[in-house]
Amino acid sequence: MPRIKYRDADVALMARMMRAEAEAEGNQGMLYVGNVIVNRAVSNCLDFNDVRTIEDVIYQVQGGNFSFEAVQKGNLFYQRARSSEKRLAKQNLDYWRQHPAKFALWYFNPYAPCPPTWYGQPFTGQFKNHCFYEPAAGTCESVYIG
Repeated sequence: MPRIKYRDADVALMARMMRAEAEAEGNQGMLYVGNVIVNRAVSNCLDFNDVRTIEDVIYQVQGGNFSFEAVQKGNLFYQRARSSEKRLAKQNLDYWRQHPAKFALWYFNPYAPCPPTWYGQPFTGQFKNHCFYEPAAGTCESVYIG
C-alpha cells in the first residue's frame, strides 16, 4: 500500500522537483528530497495542515513565495521528468523512507555548517549540501505514522 494516494501526473511532478532540488546529490539526495515531499503531504500539522496531495505540496505558497524555490526559479523543474527520477519518486510514494529525511518536513542548503535548529525544529542530519529537520517532539505526530 502506498504511503499516499497518487496519480501518474504526481509521479512526474515529484520527479521534476526531486531533480531540480537535488540532482547534484545523486539518487540518494533526490530520494531524501522525495521523503520531505511525501512527509508534507501525509502530515496534518504546522505549515502543512491544508496540503494533502503532491500538487498541493509542490505549489504551496508560504509568506508570499513558493515553498520550493525551484518552482519560481528552477529551469530544471520545468523540464520533462526522466524515467530514472520517476522511478525514484515512485519509490518514495510507495515505501521508501530513510534517515536523515525519514520524518523530515524541511531541508535547506545553508552554504555553511547546518544549524542545530531551523525555525525551532531539530536538525536530524545532513546529506551532502542539504540539512534536514523534523518536527519538534509532540508538534506533529502524523508525520511519524504516514
